[in-house]
Amino acid sequence: METLENQLTRVQAAIAAIESGAQEYGIGSRKVTKGDLKTLYDRESSLKQQLAYESVGTTRAYARWPTR
Repeated sequence: METLENQLTRVQAAIAAIESGAQEYGIGSRKVTKGDLKTLYDRESSLKQQLAYESVGTTRAYARWPTR
């Protein structure tokens, strides 16, 4: 299975390609459309969150209040 870092790198490369004008191209009578930019942004965000979770642990803080 591919690591999260590799997945993030591939997603960011796809985003960069689309942002530079490579969203869609044609070869003869065929038309090729790359991934949807919003979907790629969502995936990038998700991968970044997963990587942050792995490096830090949890994002939740637990507090314990003294009892009487």
